[in-house]
Amino acid sequence: MCPPRHFGVEYIINPWMEGHVGLARREVALAQWQHLHDRIAAGAPVALAEPGPGLPDMAFVANAGLVLDEIFIPSVFRVPQRRPEMPGYRAFFEQAGFEIRELPDDQPFEGEGDALFHCGQPLLWAGYGVRSGLESHMTLAQMLHIEVLSLRLVDQRFYHLDTCFMPLPGANPGSGGRILYYPPAFDDQSLKTIHRRIPAQDRLAVAQEDALHFACNALVLGRTIFLNHASADLRQHLSDWGFTVEVSLVDEFILAGGAVKCLCLHLQHEMPPVGTRPAAPPCPIRESRLELSGHLLDTGLMNTIMDRVTDGGGSFQVEMFQAAERHDQQSTARLRISAPTSDRLELILAQLLPLGARLAAEEVDARLEPVLQAGVAPDDFYSTTIYPTEVRIKGQWLRATGQRMDAVLATPGSAPAPGSGPAPTPGIPLAFGVASGGTSGEGVQVRCTLIRDLQPGQQVVCGVAGVRVQVPPNHHGQGEFSFMSASVSSERRVERVVDELAWEMRRIKARGGRIIVAAGPVVIHTGGGPHLARLIRHGYVQALLTGNALPVHDIESSLYGTSLGVDLARGVGVHGGHQHHLRAINTVRRAGGIREAVAQGLITSGVMYECVQAGIPFILAGSIRDDGPLPDTLMDLEKAQAAYADTIRGADMILMLASMLHAIGTGNMTPSGVRIVCVDISPAVVTKLADRGSVESTGIVTDVGLFLNLLAARLV
Repeated sequence: MCPPRHFGVEYIINPWMEGHVGLARREVALAQWQHLHDRIAAGAPVALAEPGPGLPDMAFVANAGLVLDEIFIPSVFRVPQRRPEMPGYRAFFEQAGFEIRELPDDQPFEGEGDALFHCGQPLLWAGYGVRSGLESHMTLAQMLHIEVLSLRLVDQRFYHLDTCFMPLPGANPGSGGRILYYPPAFDDQSLKTIHRRIPAQDRLAVAQEDALHFACNALVLGRTIFLNHASADLRQHLSDWGFTVEVSLVDEFILAGGAVKCLCLHLQHEMPPVGTRPAAPPCPIRESRLELSGHLLDTGLMNTIMDRVTDGGGSFQVEMFQAAERHDQQSTARLRISAPTSDRLELILAQLLPLGARLAAEEVDARLEPVLQAGVAPDDFYSTTIYPTEVRIKGQWLRATGQRMDAVLATPGSAPAPGSGPAPTPGIPLAFGVASGGTSGEGVQVRCTLIRDLQPGQQVVCGVAGVRVQVPPNHHGQGEFSFMSASVSSERRVERVVDELAWEMRRIKARGGRIIVAAGPVVIHTGGGPHLARLIRHGYVQALLTGNALPVHDIESSLYGTSLGVDLARGVGVHGGHQHHLRAINTVRRAGGIREAVAQGLITSGVMYECVQAGIPFILAGSIRDDGPLPDTLMDLEKAQAAYADTIRGADMILMLASMLHAIGTGNMTPSGVRIVCVDISPAVVTKLADRGSVESTGIVTDVGLFLNLLAARLV
């Protein structure tokens, strides 16, 4: 222990110190510490370290380091305010004859505050996530030849493991030991680790009241537990386990974020002698190095990468960071990423690669696992993104074809023909067939394939090794026409955005490019149908993706001048109008289809009429809510998805008009490089599409009828 002769709250390094700077009463703290010291000294020898002036936290001696078998491992404080304490602690242990083993300076570790031995077993519970780094756990396992179980702390109030977790002796010397803990302080994976290791009958979850009074920050001597606070329920539980609870009030120290255990450091542990301990299992912690380049600071990418690592349960060290000297140059960085297990490391890396991160040691082949069951991928499959992806096979980097989200990377084998799904229904013309992407080898080597399309004989890329993703630079806000840059435009900017969009659409048309429209029935209800029809007539639309409702109401408008029974010219319902959409469906069914109805002169205007007249393919994806449906509507969902995927292949731009269902569905199968414009009156729909990760996307929050009116006026 260390007398608190210089104790005080003089800075803020944890949430408990907030609002308490200068308020700690040293004389009260001295009296509380002395009472605790005397009670402990009555049951165990206590060695005293000399406090240093200007070191107000040195009384929290548990953070000095970790002791085992006459070995002292000094702490590597993350916070600079406590680093000056270490020379005094090193001198104490050197004079006491301990062997001192140092951790690397880049591995934060705060001693017994974050490292607690399980009673009677060569097992160390180690906390990380706030003060200590996960990297130190691997080094501790190697230094001490013991098993280390890593627990991630997720509540800043419980910044050290000893504030929310306490190992206890079992019912008898041969039992496995028990624990006292506060579950909300840990992430889900850490709780699973605790629950796998400690049976339910041997773990006691404390209530919030006890946790916030630092009941877990306790000292165990034999069958006596010294703590700052214990509710009646906690006392009863511990009594039932055969413990004597002795409350020793140290609430003055809680102003600085510590209690009983923080004031004590164990110099001996109940543990089998070195020669009789079982061999420690291999440490499960895994690490990898990543390289980053780009506009890491002004885009917030660096922060995003760090957040993804910590949110995924990992830890990171920035090994190198070189900031760009000018705004048009790129910054570079190298990070060391650690995770408690290889599975969690793979999950973290799978989230980082789509952001443009690269494995520093990329020159390894991807791991390929065979497909054993049709429509089922191997475990640990790599899930694709919208960005161009390369896979290293037999020493060669190959570009995956058919790039889309939420697919797997598969070798050909007996895979279905390009289209990533069943063939489209006969009779739907597809006037194109050029696959996007390429490969650096002979023929197609790797393709983005839907899980349902996998067949035995194929192999699937698993893990993230040997995979690299090419994320295009984000030039948001640069240049005159910069609206295609993952932003959401407010309604007051609609006219300017329409000007820019019309300019880009003219360029695409001039070079013979492809513009796809994915639209919902609101286009017709808001009076946008005639404007969309004009765009089709004048060659600004090369395919239409929609459902059953848009053509039904478009044809209803052509036949009766209404949409869902509402007169579009006057905006009022008409007598018997509720039957019009059903009569329109019946007319088309009698004719045999939309094309047949146009050929027979039944449909003479509207969106579908212009599509048929111009030979523009339209894909109608059905749903359970559809009336009729029209003969052209694909009610087989897999065929509809495959037809959508085939249709957007080779697209330059996709206009998504007032349809969350078809817009999001289309967006998920669209690769990076395709310019996406989403127009919807609902900001939530627009934001979801703009946030899908593409830097070529924009969202426009406005009435789709108004938007189409403005766009057609500029183009036609």
